[in-house]
Amino acid sequence: MKYQAVLAHRMMPAFRVVYNKHTLTLEDLSTLDDQNWLNDQVMNMYGELIMESAQHKVHFFNSFFHRQLMTKGYEGVKRWTKKVDLFSKALLLIPIHLEIHWCLVTADTAGKRIHLYDSQGIVFKEAAENVLRYIHTEAKERKQTAFQNGWKMYINERIPQQTNENDCGVFVLEYCRCLALGKPLQFSQGDMPTVRKRIYRELCECKLQD
Repeated sequence: MKYQAVLAHRMMPAFRVVYNKHTLTLEDLSTLDDQNWLNDQVMNMYGELIMESAQHKVHFFNSFFHRQLMTKGYEGVKRWTKKVDLFSKALLLIPIHLEIHWCLVTADTAGKRIHLYDSQGIVFKEAAENVLRYIHTEAKERKQTAFQNGWKMYINERIPQQTNENDCGVFVLEYCRCLALGKPLQFSQGDMPTVRKRIYRELCECKLQD
């Protein structure tokens, strides 16, 4: 509310938040208002802030990654991480956009574990399986023999769940934040208004709060 009031007072219709390669407009930020659905721009810039805060020990995939992987296969995303050594990261965070729903797939590289997190309890195994196939292929391409087999897949059921139809994107970002920073998943639907405001402020300040 503070940022919105200041911006309205200063009459800044062209207001932008620019961070690295990301640009957010007021329209993008407004997806954090009330019970709006978050858009890709908000998801991706917040993912960048998570990586920075975790000192790049984790990698957050662009929200368009899985969609491209499903439609174009490995060759369609092969170059997306050409400058990133995925297997040097402790955790990979892959947000999955299912048209009207967000969920999260993670890859714990040390433990060779693929996890699916869904705030509505939907078991979308295909997403996790797609990520697993991608990791197998990426390991072969990078000649990372230690990561070419031995992976297991888990469905995380005892996690915070939403009770409406609007907050799945917020839940995914909060899952990512907690997992990347080593914090327990201790939040609920009732925390969402506060979480939305905190994310709004963090995006405007280009830094996660402690």
